[in-house]
Amino acid sequence: MNTKITNFKTHALTDTRFVHPVKITFEQDGKSRSWEAVKSFDSVAVLLYHEEKNSFLLVKQFRPPVYLNDKSKPFTYELCAGLVDKNKELNQIVKEEIDEECGYDVPLKNIQKVTSFYTNVGISGGCQSLYFATINESMKVHEGGGINDEQIELTFIPVDEFKEFIYDETKAKTPGLMFSYYWFLDKKEV
Repeated sequence: MNTKITNFKTHALTDTRFVHPVKITFEQDGKSRSWEAVKSFDSVAVLLYHEEKNSFLLVKQFRPPVYLNDKSKPFTYELCAGLVDKNKELNQIVKEEIDEECGYDVPLKNIQKVTSFYTNVGISGGCQSLYFATINESMKVHEGGGINDEQIELTFIPVDEFKEFIYDETKAKTPGLMFSYYWFLDKKEV
């Protein structure tokens, strides 16, 4: 993925769609305290194992907040994921995200819940539900890449190269991706 980033600026948020900056005030052990936070949606993420390629299918995309903090790593390697912003079962949202981002039509019965955990606990504290699914080329329905103006690149990382990939600090990765890999090693037999 070769993208040229220009005119990168920050602006104060006034009318937001997905995140809402707030100031929280409370008392803890009788002492008044305050905290700055962002109220946001929970999310789902899925580790996709491609059985024919013996590889994990990841998404790679430009993340402006990462770029804001580290211009040397504008792209992140992530699990296929999405916001819980629809009134649907979580596994149905996972199924839709796999289709939109990766181009695979995975039956609901093949989408397995792993666990859930809280992300970015100092800022948003959103809950992410983690799933696992095995995919193959018979499920491929289109090229993926996201919807609307998303620019998602699909990346296959072979299972036997994944540990090296996880520890490669030149590539920006998410904690959910790293956790899911170790879950896979612990629970799955390829």
